Amino acid sequence: MQTAIWLSQILAGALPDERLAQLMLADPLRAQAFDITAANVEQVVQKRSHLLRAVYPAFSEFCQTRLHLAPNQLLDTLWDFWLPLAMQLASSRQQLQRTLIQGILGGQGTGKTTLGAILTLILAHLGYRTVSLSLDDLYKTYHDRLALKQQDPRLIWRGPPGTHDIDLGLTVLKKLRQPIEQPIAIPRFDKSAYDGAGDRAQPELVDSIDIVLFEGWFVGVRPIDPAHFDTAPPPIETHDDREFARDINARLHEYLPLWSQLDALILLYPDDYRRSLAWRKDAERDMIAVGQSGMKDAEIEDFVKYFWRSLHPELFIKPLLTPPTWVDLVIEINPDHSPGSVYRPGDLASYGRDQRSEQ
Repeated sequence: MQTAIWLSQILAGALPDERLAQLMLADPLRAQAFDITAANVEQVVQKRSHLLRAVYPAFSEFCQTRLHLAPNQLLDTLWDFWLPLAMQLASSRQQLQRTLIQGILGGQGTGKTTLGAILTLILAHLGYRTVSLSLDDLYKTYHDRLALKQQDPRLIWRGPPGTHDIDLGLTVLKKLRQPIEQPIAIPRFDKSAYDGAGDRAQPELVDSIDIVLFEGWFVGVRPIDPAHFDTAPPPIETHDDREFARDINARLHEYLPLWSQLDALILLYPDDYRRSLAWRKDAERDMIAVGQSGMKDAEIEDFVKYFWRSLHPELFIKPLLTPPTWVDLVIEINPDHSPGSVYRPGDLASYGRDQRSEQ
């Protein structure tokens, strides 16, 4: 509550309260993740305060029109999370001296879309042009997926490895990484086409992009030792389940050239992967409540568990929390979808979870 008061005072033109600096150092893992030290914290507070004032009008409109929330409900999150993350991305782009390809890995309900939209908003105020590209935008065409399903009837839904046009993704990311003077066509996917089966939509033309936010439910995920499937957790239970999981795991090799285009990878990690099931049920109920079509609970369970069988979070995602890992930043996601703890895996390993819990 006190932080919100201080931030409101900043928005009104007052100087930052000196206790803000102390508060920013109180969580050592978050401070390390955002490169905040006792030596630079005062300067960071000043820069962040200036950016807060510049961004807030557009942020306020975004909250009211897109999130349908009062902006003061998210003021702390803006200060503690979205602003410093955007500033860090801007710094990384400046150091690279070329387009930054930032990967964002997160499952259902972790807030990938909202994160991308707010980062784009903030980065625009910092002078950087940003584009979001979803792994979903790289789906194969409707007719190609029909042919794929005939070859492998187990691919009953779009989404698992094998249902994407990897060459398209590579072409787009390489063009974005080393932009030319001509506009670049960003693929887009219409999930409503063909009664919900989905198909390619009109591409979006962009130019002079500084930062690409490439997000998806298995962006950056690499194949694991097939022996892990011998003792896999539910719902990988039958012989057919294990064979499906092994085959999907093998398909991940095809995605490695795509992941090689990433400059960094952020992991949005819920404290329990099973929350995605409850989150999906909530989302479907909300759609039904406003008159849209939505799946029933039993259909949702089949749908979500299908993806757990293909790439189980316990096997593919949880190991990325600790070294050796190619994840650069972990953002824990609370049950209410809000961002929680933020840390770099290497820092967490050296600091220790027990020490963090005492903070």
